[in-house]
Amino acid sequence: MTHDPHDSDDIDPAVAPSGTGCVECLQAGQWWLHLRRCATCGHVGCCDTSPHQHATAHFRETGHPVITSFEPGEDWFYDYRSGATFNGPTLRAPHMHPLDQPVPGPAGQVPRNWMDLLND
Repeated sequence: MTHDPHDSDDIDPAVAPSGTGCVECLQAGQWWLHLRRCATCGHVGCCDTSPHQHATAHFRETGHPVITSFEPGEDWFYDYRSGATFNGPTLRAPHMHPLDQPVPGPAGQVPRNWMDLLND
């Protein structure tokens, strides 16, 4: 039997994102490439290509299985359990980080050799 995230409590459209950047990176003075938002609680973490992979760490720590992109122009959802992407409901705004926020970010934290530090 396959899991359908539309029929569960894995997505809460009413919850707001935790902020405009990766929670853990901001607390530790680190940087990220792209941002992902937990569809259950709104936690914003960095993607798996980022050095610290906080979105996946959040899934492992909490069991919240569904994320969505927090990047401008992207509206996909991803289920860690199945490895599948899918179209989901409209979540509470904002749906992306501010357009003036650099990628990678945050401003002032990204090293010059950032491309050499990314995960495959």
